[in-house]
Parts: sequence; structure tokens; C-alpha cells
Amino acid sequence: MTPIRLAIAEDHRIFREGLKAFLEDYSQIQVLVEVSSGYQLLEVLPQQPVDIVLMDINMPELDGLQTTAQVHEQFPQLKVLALSMYDEDKYIVGMMKAGARGYLLKSAEPDEIVAAITSVHEKGFYFNESLSTTLVKQLVDQGNAEQKNATELNERETEVLQLLCQEFSNAEIADRLFLSVRTVEGYRTRLFEKIGARNIVGLVIYAVKKGLIQV
Repeated sequence: MTPIRLAIAEDHRIFREGLKAFLEDYSQIQVLVEVSSGYQLLEVLPQQPVDIVLMDINMPELDGLQTTAQVHEQFPQLKVLALSMYDEDKYIVGMMKAGARGYLLKSAEPDEIVAAITSVHEKGFYFNESLSTTLVKQLVDQGNAEQKNATELNERETEVLQLLCQEFSNAEIADRLFLSVRTVEGYRTRLFEKIGARNIVGLVIYAVKKGLIQV
């Protein structure tokens, strides 16, 4: 199994080094980049591709929210997992809207951090208590201009969307619906286009608004 290539963007050196040290015990994760600011991260990524960035929110010069937005624009295949000491909704909402695929507190246990990294890599997102029902409903209430005029989905697209929101992988969805993985990938691409979502969180918001899933 190819290790998950990871970057850590964290301005506190001791915390960053501690994070790297415990992750070295997990063979499925390889820390390839360590930086202390958003600017450094954006400079390094073209030379050193990674799969996931553990992104601190509170960094000097270019903070985590601004950096996440730029990463999402410049490296659309790269996934960001927010890492913060703040659990207020405004920070979580901001990071998810900027393009983050999940949100972790710095107080999280090592096993949860590893689980989050793995989930983001394999399924595209990670939900935990921080991304609560209240938060999802808040996002729904605020609305999403890109989704207001979205075309209605057909039955098969709805089935695929519901399974994506339940954290099933493309392969698992293919097995359940008796489709090929390539066909599921095609449905997934069309869902993003039709709904106007930028990431999996956008799909979840659409599904909640349409009553396709319960949270």
C-alpha cells in the first residue's frame, strides 16, 4: 500500500515536531513537508506533491483559512484537514467553506488524527462531533448561491449522492449498486457539476436541504 503523503502547516515548532514524531509510528502515513506558514506551504507544494495537508488555522502572515482557499484553487486535487485549538462554529464554517475536507481540534487523540487523515484520503472527507448537526444546519440556513439553481437529480444520481454522504467509497458504492467503479466516478463528477458543489461538504449540504439525508 502506497503511504499517504502528508504536509504539516503549523507555526508552533514543538507541536509540529511532536505531530510528526507520533505519525512516524504509522507506516501508512509519510510526512514529506513541514512548514510554519501558508506562504512556505504554497512555495513548497509545486516541488513536493502531497495528498493531504494538516492545516493550522492560526498562522502568521497568511492564516489557515486564506491558505486553504489558495490551496483549493491552485491544487484542486489536494485535500486539506483543518487542525485548530478553536471549536467555535465560525472557525469551522470558515475552513469548510474555504475548501477543507474535515476539522480536528489539536486536543484530538493520535488515533483520531490518523483516522481523520485516512478518511479524508479514502473517502474525501471526515466528519466528527465538531461538524455537528447544528453546524450542518447552520451552513444550510446560510444557503449556497451556487446550489440555488441546481438541476434536480435523477434516481440513480440520488442513490449515489446518498451513499457518498454516508462515507462510502467509490468501490463500495459500485458494489452496492452493481455498477463499475468508473461509472460511479462518472456519477460523482456529474453530481459536483449539477449541484455546483466544490467539495463533499457541499454535496452534504445539498442533500440536507433537499431532504435526501437526515443529520
